Amino acid sequence: MGLYCAWRWFVHASVRARWVAAAVLIALLASAIPAPAEAQTWQPRMWFFQGGWAEQHTRTWTVGVAWPWRSAWLWAGGAWSGYWEAAIGRWSTDGTDGRDRAWVTQFGVTPVFRYQKDRSPWFFEAGVGVTFIAPIYRNPRKRFSTTFNFNEQLAVGRHFGGQGEHQLSLRVQHVSNGGIRHPNPGEDFVQLRYTRAF
Repeated sequence: MGLYCAWRWFVHASVRARWVAAAVLIALLASAIPAPAEAQTWQPRMWFFQGGWAEQHTRTWTVGVAWPWRSAWLWAGGAWSGYWEAAIGRWSTDGTDGRDRAWVTQFGVTPVFRYQKDRSPWFFEAGVGVTFIAPIYRNPRKRFSTTFNFNEQLAVGRHFGGQGEHQLSLRVQHVSNGGIRHPNPGEDFVQLRYTRAF
């Protein structure tokens, strides 16, 4: 519930409040980045594939890799950890100017917090990152005004396998420019992700 409230606050907060929140988040994440002596461990440890949908027959397919943080914190009866993810994806939506379908390419980087109760295979995630979309996304009812956008996501998922190497999660993702420029209709996706640890 707390993660959902934080996400809703971020979505509706002013641009200034978002920048302050982002600065605080970056400061918190700094401790999770490996020191130079540990740079050889700074390599992807997971890969993922996800597919999702939004309004106006919009579909998305994404692949990416993730780097788990070296730090974890015990709080509220469970472990708080996280990872950096880098992803590239394609969106397909209803076309404009007489085209049947329109396609855009998305590239994003997101720090993701994860909460997992002790000995539970279930986990909850929340992340806020940046994403670049080219060309500018538009369909007959929506038009973004910027290539640069923010990516906010919430997820619930479960580990599978003898070592917990398989993960399946249901995610809600909001993409918009945070009010930097208008129009800023944003797009909301529901996505299913499969993750495999190396």
